[in-house]
Amino acid sequence: MPPFGFGHRPSWEYEAPEASGTVLEEPQAQPVTKGWRGKVAIVTGGATGLGRAIAMEFGKLGCNVSFCFVNMPGRDVTEQALLTETALMAMGVGVHASLCDVRDRDAVERYVSDTRQKLGGIHFLINNAGIASDGALWRLSEAAWRDVLETNVTGAFNCIRAVAPTFRAQHYGKIVSVSAHQAKRPGFGVANYAASKAALLGLTRAAAVELGPANVNVNAVAPGFIRTERMAMLPSEVIERAQKSSVLGRVADPEDVAHVVSFLCSESARHITGQTIVVDGGLSLE
Repeated sequence: MPPFGFGHRPSWEYEAPEASGTVLEEPQAQPVTKGWRGKVAIVTGGATGLGRAIAMEFGKLGCNVSFCFVNMPGRDVTEQALLTETALMAMGVGVHASLCDVRDRDAVERYVSDTRQKLGGIHFLINNAGIASDGALWRLSEAAWRDVLETNVTGAFNCIRAVAPTFRAQHYGKIVSVSAHQAKRPGFGVANYAASKAALLGLTRAAAVELGPANVNVNAVAPGFIRTERMAMLPSEVIERAQKSSVLGRVADPEDVAHVVSFLCSESARHITGQTIVVDGGLSLE
């Protein structure tokens, strides 16, 4: 299977401005250079699905890519990570792939430090890692509630916290978190997931306020249904209903969301921060 979008370059490809001034704090960072090539993107949960598409998007733009992953019950994520790593290396960019549970703050700090050392810096953070554990709220176990909130919200916080010193020191950085349309339009049985994705939007706005003075943009995307491995596990009637509910009459391909993520990391979006871009094919209009 060919890498997502290989060979495509967006019409809005940018030349980033030189960073102005330095902040005397650790870690000391080198001035940010122009363009995409040589910059470093971190994509959490980047071995499969939407995360893989986002990693490929940055790879084809010429960025070095670091992605982390965890093994999931019944899925050999390590094997998928190797395939993703191989596809990125074939693009001629630097790659760092690592097991890392984003819920573990110490593990995240080590992963971010390793990325900085192996790839020469960090410029973009994509908080994509997330899980779901659906069920009627009166039947949700404490573990199901805690695991989803800790992965989807605390995990994103841990990553933002870990990259913030670098972004502030170099006076440059882009953060995009992957929320979901359920944050504002939950269906039945997704109380924990909807709560986590809504909290992620609040975290996005708060981080934008705190990091804005350091020239760091913080935004979110809120996809609807995406044609990934997880969607393939859904009953066919659910997929058909999703297609009919979208005013465009389709569900998203992973690249549809990945392109919006890279746009938010471009200089074309340099005056956008604290915002959520809904990428649901008009699902929320119905």
